[in-house]
Amino acid sequence: MAEDYYQVLGVSRSATEAEIKKAYRKLARKYHPDMNPGNKSAEEKFKQLSAAFEVVSDPKKRKLYDEFGEDAAKIGFDEKKAETLRAYKAAAARGGVGEGGPFAGGGGADFGDLFEDLFGRAGAGGDGPGGFGFSTDEGIAPRGPARGEDLTTRIQLSLSEAINGTEKTLSITRPGRCPTCGGAGEKGPVTKCPTCGGTGRAKRNLGPLSFSGACPTCGGTGRAAKPCDTCGGTGRVTETQRITVKIPPGVQTGSQVRLAGQGAAGYRGGPPGDLFIETEVLPHPLVRREGDDLYLEVPITVPEAMFGSEIRVPTFSGDVTVKIPPGSQSGKKMRLRGRGVPSLKGSGRGDLYLVLKVVLPDSSNADARAAAERMKSSYARDVREDVRL
Repeated sequence: MAEDYYQVLGVSRSATEAEIKKAYRKLARKYHPDMNPGNKSAEEKFKQLSAAFEVVSDPKKRKLYDEFGEDAAKIGFDEKKAETLRAYKAAAARGGVGEGGPFAGGGGADFGDLFEDLFGRAGAGGDGPGGFGFSTDEGIAPRGPARGEDLTTRIQLSLSEAINGTEKTLSITRPGRCPTCGGAGEKGPVTKCPTCGGTGRAKRNLGPLSFSGACPTCGGTGRAAKPCDTCGGTGRVTETQRITVKIPPGVQTGSQVRLAGQGAAGYRGGPPGDLFIETEVLPHPLVRREGDDLYLEVPITVPEAMFGSEIRVPTFSGDVTVKIPPGSQSGKKMRLRGRGVPSLKGSGRGDLYLVLKVVLPDSSNADARAAAERMKSSYARDVREDVRL
């Protein structure tokens, strides 16, 4: 079971937005990879912090997480799916999932439909950074050859990886083509099904009701053949492979990279589905992203603010020298064109905005206090003169 997000951040479940943000910033600075080079434990802790902060700092996601816990992440914090999950849980609490209940095949909604509404035909799960698994319900396999399911998983990226692009190697577990039968699901000679005579349809009784449906012997194919011993007749077996995916520069949380033919293997010789890699960009403790623009708070000294100066500033494409104009105040923004995020649409790059923050010297320093006293006479007017409510 995943660790509780509130415990990860060290806050109570009733913590305010400000308390959550303060706790995250404190821990993010402590465990950030730049502050702990080569420390895998710190890197993993930072990823947990970022994942927790992304959820509990978002009011909508937090609400669903408080209600469903880990299940909220599985349904993608989707309110529409949450309604379906509420309906299922309510029915389960009444004993309505199963034979004779409102979610049984005899009436009302179908439990299989509910499951597909929530998680799709194939559900994706994770086994930690760099690896993930998939599961499918073989009981709903189609009768004949059919395309495999599209699969989706999420990988976490640092802001630097999202801006500059990167290459990730993933270990995936998914339904693959059976090596014994080549995906056909059968062995030996094929004849007409003796139950349905090759039609694929048969009458079935459920209590006092009688209805026509897929033949229970052949599953609706009309064919009689021994199922493959390896795959049980589905043409698919679970396999684990390592694949490499190239993440283009400029992705953001929710961006998708499609790998054609890398999804689940097809049923009984059908073509495979696709694999979609959804990116999740972890928050950066110092840099804020808005679209393709970046904002970085840069501390400067009082002399640098008063007299101007040249300072070195880090960017995601290398350090640059910036001229601070004389008389700069805290909050002043300086724009560095083209130092932001590359556009996924190929229309150039965003900008990097430096937000200046004047840092006062230690007030316990005698020289600093004397200088501040002398500075009082330098103000020609009351600095709050125009403050009127």
